[in-house]
Amino acid sequence: MKKQWWHDKVAYQIYPKSFYDTNGDGIGDLRGVISKLDYLKDLGIDIIWLSPIYPSPFADQGYDISDYYNIDPRFGTMHDLEELIAEAKKRNISILLDLVVNHCSDEHEWFQKALKNPTGEYGRYFYIREGKDGKEPSNIRSYFGGSAWEQIGDTNLYYLHLFHKKQPDLNWENPVVRKEIYDMINWWLEKGIAGFRIDAIMNIKKALPFHDYEADREDGLADCRAMLNENDGVMEFLKEMRDSTFRRYHAFTVGEVFNEKKGDLSEFIGEDGCFSSIFDFSQTVFGASEKGWYDNQPVTPDDYRQCCFNSQKRAEGIGFLSNIIENHDEPRGVSRYIPEGECSDEAKKMLATLYFLLQGIPFIYQGQEIGMENVPFDSIDQYDDVSTLEEYRVAQLNGLTNEQALEAVRRYSRDNARVPFQWDSSENAGFTKGTPWLLVSPDYPANNLKRQFTDPDSVFHYYKKLIALRKSEEYKDTFIYGQFIPAYTDEERVMAYYRIGEDQRILIIGNFKMAEQEIKLEQPYRKVLLHNYETVSGNGTSLLLKGYEVVVLEL
Repeated sequence: MKKQWWHDKVAYQIYPKSFYDTNGDGIGDLRGVISKLDYLKDLGIDIIWLSPIYPSPFADQGYDISDYYNIDPRFGTMHDLEELIAEAKKRNISILLDLVVNHCSDEHEWFQKALKNPTGEYGRYFYIREGKDGKEPSNIRSYFGGSAWEQIGDTNLYYLHLFHKKQPDLNWENPVVRKEIYDMINWWLEKGIAGFRIDAIMNIKKALPFHDYEADREDGLADCRAMLNENDGVMEFLKEMRDSTFRRYHAFTVGEVFNEKKGDLSEFIGEDGCFSSIFDFSQTVFGASEKGWYDNQPVTPDDYRQCCFNSQKRAEGIGFLSNIIENHDEPRGVSRYIPEGECSDEAKKMLATLYFLLQGIPFIYQGQEIGMENVPFDSIDQYDDVSTLEEYRVAQLNGLTNEQALEAVRRYSRDNARVPFQWDSSENAGFTKGTPWLLVSPDYPANNLKRQFTDPDSVFHYYKKLIALRKSEEYKDTFIYGQFIPAYTDEERVMAYYRIGEDQRILIIGNFKMAEQEIKLEQPYRKVLLHNYETVSGNGTSLLLKGYEVVVLEL
């Protein structure tokens, strides 16, 4: 594999609205990110991905962009971003922006012009179609519920929005639109950013002409993914974008790709792939139900292990996946993958180790490094997230009581990850001196960075050790480029694998349950590289793993 500058990096996602507020308006800002750069450098971070900071009406938390060339005043100014890029560079930290080009905001000037003349030049920037028989052009359902078509005034014309109705889809079939997008990407790369996280990119190619699909719910609509599964030709757009933009700047790009087709992975992340990497979402989509969150099946420890191992095998010899346990669109990983009632600092450290040392680029989401958990929201009125509100409604429509519907969305809501970062035990967890835009998790007095910073056995300090181990001169080639081989797959609730380098063999093994388990080693170990307990129990040929114990051994 040809070595790239980003292979040995550790990335960190910041959700700016909830990271750190410096002006007391209850919303995190760019100056807050600047003020925490030394913290991130000390943690061991090399790449920061900022969720959207562009001007937006915030119908979908900034993923509805009204101006691609500016900064939303809630976050600061262009000067603040330029200072952030410069200060990060001094610390050898690269900045990624969120690239949202499947759709824009209905308040973007392109769409406003399209509304004035739907059949004119700007109308062709979007998918505007005539209704049929007094109804929408097709029966596809948006990701956020309801028809993916919105009527334009009292006309027989509709525009397509696969997400919120305030997020009209851009027409990638129009070469003028694509050029506008590429010019914008290059403008940002010229500013000195290192690349992009690329949002919802598989949606840019539609199966045309639009038509109806077999309904999958009583609303008579079909999941829009039925259309996306039928499309063909998205790779032509992605490669054109790569050649017109990213490749010219040696940019790092990581795609949000949920549904690449079998055998296509090399076209995404291979030597000549359209992206540097794509996220591994195999665990986050496991158990998802077409009916809605209320019908999702929980991910068991053995399910989690199989998802990870399948992905590693899928990417073997092709390229690097980006590995996560959570992000701004998911609940907290420790609440999702550690069975209910079993979450502890030991379990959090174990989960961190098992995902972090897989082959690929490890991403940490803000607060993950202190083990932030899901939030016990008391009422549906406390939620801000549009998808959570829709899933609550879907659960009610399917016969769940209000309390049952609330419990269903508590487990999966995106707002679990969007609550403010817990800096200390002062009011509002030290996030803001104003009123926070979203409630602060009530566990912040006990679980916050300041408290963990002074505790050498904390989750935070364990993450520092984990990052340092992956970067260590002695072992980094094995952790970054070494072979991945699953181990002990017949053992229930044990997740283990080898990373094998030219002259090293390292075993990562975790006991994914509270009861002890004895594991016979295939060969003796000579050194413990990392451990989440004080001592390792065993006799050289076997390990007695305590509950949620994880060990990294050089054999």
